Amino acid sequence: MKHCSMEKSSMIKGGSMKRIDLLLILIISLASGLATQDALPPLAQVNAPVRTSMQLREKNDTIPLTCSIPDDFKGTRINIIRDETSWLHSLYERLRQIKQEGSSDSVRIVHIGDSHTRGRIFPRTVGEVLQESFGAVKYTEICINGATCVTFTRPDPIRQMAALQPDLLIISLGTNESHGRNYKPEIHYNQLNELLGLVRIYMPDVPILLTTPPGSYERIRVDRKRNYIINPRTIHAVNTICRYAEGHSLGVWDMYTILGESSHACLNWKNKGMMRPDHVYYMPEAYTIQGQLLAEALIKGYNHYVLF
Repeated sequence: MKHCSMEKSSMIKGGSMKRIDLLLILIISLASGLATQDALPPLAQVNAPVRTSMQLREKNDTIPLTCSIPDDFKGTRINIIRDETSWLHSLYERLRQIKQEGSSDSVRIVHIGDSHTRGRIFPRTVGEVLQESFGAVKYTEICINGATCVTFTRPDPIRQMAALQPDLLIISLGTNESHGRNYKPEIHYNQLNELLGLVRIYMPDVPILLTTPPGSYERIRVDRKRNYIINPRTIHAVNTICRYAEGHSLGVWDMYTILGESSHACLNWKNKGMMRPDHVYYMPEAYTIQGQLLAEALIKGYNHYVLF
């Protein structure tokens, strides 16, 4: 009986060994078969962020761009608003709400400026384009001929603006400052600081967008004849406005640089016959283009906001 038990145990062990051998043969044959196939490609590296369903929906919230800088303008740059601190995002969110959610309230924009905006074509064009794009946009211009920063640095006009409860305040000044023969950038900078300091008292949370002037000429006499040269102080006024905006986290739309800077900004308008004979003011078509371009820059900022 003992011998029979040992024999049975040996048979069981032998059977187990055979099964293990068969399993090893199967594994080796499978591995060999796989080795003869082409190597599988590595998984693609996906670096793009995965969008949620909300974000995918918002891709359809963008506004198509229908305006562009005239093709024959030279020395131009990309038409954008510089807003490194995302100060205008609250405006873009309000625009998104009225466009997508049917908000009954309006987005209120107040635009103050000098003679370039006093003609109303420039600011009204901005307002019309935004209304067509978003719906309920209320655009108000408060403009004064010959205005500088000092003109608005008083409590009464600032209180008037604050009473309109704006979602955005646009300030378009600089031409008249640059026409002062004794123009000094630091004085201009301090005047901007006084104006914006007063604005912050009455409108502490309102986003502010500064714009630069379009450019102008100044009149001189050569051999007793009237002549015009590009105002050499405009670029200093432009740089002062941009420096102030960057130093105080404000948005800035640098129209002067976008449309050709000191080398081409004035010539681009003049060569198209869009400057008036005084070489300071512009024809209605020019102000319409300026308004369309500012609206386009705002829409570009909005599109970037809803996408990213």
